[in-house]
Amino acid sequence: MNKHFDLLIIGGGTAGIMVAAKFRKERPNVKVGIIEPAKTHYYQPAWTLVGAGTYDFDKTARPMASLMPSGVDWIQDKATEFDADNNQVSTEKSGDFNYNFLVVAPGLVMEPSMIEGLPEALEKGVAVTNYIDPKKTWETIKSFKGGNALFTQPTTPIKCGGAPQKIAYLAADYFKKNGLADKTNVIFATPGSVIFGVKPIKVTLEKVLSRYGIHFKPFYAPTRIDVDNRIVHFHHSATGENRCVINEENPLGEKMTGDTDIEIPFDMLHLAPPQAAPKFVRDSNLSNEGGWLNVDLHTMQHNQYPNIFGLGDVAALPTAKTGAAIRKQVPVVVENLMSLMDQKEVSNNSYNGYSSCPLVTGYGKMVLAEFDYDQNFIPDPKLKRMGVFNSDKEHWRLWMLKKYGLPYLYWNKMLKGADV
Repeated sequence: MNKHFDLLIIGGGTAGIMVAAKFRKERPNVKVGIIEPAKTHYYQPAWTLVGAGTYDFDKTARPMASLMPSGVDWIQDKATEFDADNNQVSTEKSGDFNYNFLVVAPGLVMEPSMIEGLPEALEKGVAVTNYIDPKKTWETIKSFKGGNALFTQPTTPIKCGGAPQKIAYLAADYFKKNGLADKTNVIFATPGSVIFGVKPIKVTLEKVLSRYGIHFKPFYAPTRIDVDNRIVHFHHSATGENRCVINEENPLGEKMTGDTDIEIPFDMLHLAPPQAAPKFVRDSNLSNEGGWLNVDLHTMQHNQYPNIFGLGDVAALPTAKTGAAIRKQVPVVVENLMSLMDQKEVSNNSYNGYSSCPLVTGYGKMVLAEFDYDQNFIPDPKLKRMGVFNSDKEHWRLWMLKKYGLPYLYWNKMLKGADV
């Protein structure tokens, strides 16, 4: 087994495969290795649709071996430790590997234990999540008979920040179509202060909330799940005029249990688990105080080690963790790697925080939120070719893009290193 690489990549997810594929196109003679233990690669953006019964889970999976770019050495193992001062990465079973340049892209990990009671709730089927088992979400939505359908998310960064509300909209639409709307309270509780931070999108989503009669609860951070009694405990983080007040008319059965603590009973619970960088990144000197990979916001170069780059979900970037963000990060990383290999300075500092969140708002409807670090709405001009001139409004063509167009682009263009 080769133990030294010109370019070593940790992670065979979207970011790692895209960097390897694009780099190999540009520099076919450079020795590239990928450390990745998983045998299967998943197209996770479709898991929202799986959870709503409108996409086949099996179609989201492909063998990892079929996606590895030709000429790349696949080290089927887990990275366990960095020794960045000596350009070395340790693995669980295969020993140490040395590199000239390193790309860190292992994604993130689910950490349900960060909310008390959540591991038990998931294990017992009291709670479901598209982030782990979207098929279970669909079974739960189908068998729901009414009551409180509670959707929430943690205070940690998460993959695709819009995903917890997307499934709430789809569930609300399903309940409406199946005569359950009058028997159901759909609740979306979030630690955030608004439904979405990009203003044109926020305006549209507020109308969506109103259309379904969803009870929107900002400043609600879940802290504990009482599995036996089916209650979620929240900490309410707002102050002053935004402080939580429970009215006499209280169809949800909310209770104040302290000045800033609330509990909501549920009949169905969907949530995004807390998420974090993998432990070997959190415990290393490559991470920032929050445990995420410490890279420059615009060049993706590590802030202490110039021969290391990081991108994707593991990177400490103040933007949404999505495949769309990775699509814009990869060309910056590849160009900067080639510059350094050619003994030149890193010159591409063009990543502006672009990310995209395809917000499915019902069966056959979608809004496409594209934005930068400053939360500016920056729609792709190419959408006009599809006949979509206002992507901040719900459109059936955007639904078709989500269900058919984006998966095709992912498997056939992005993972092959093409510019899209």
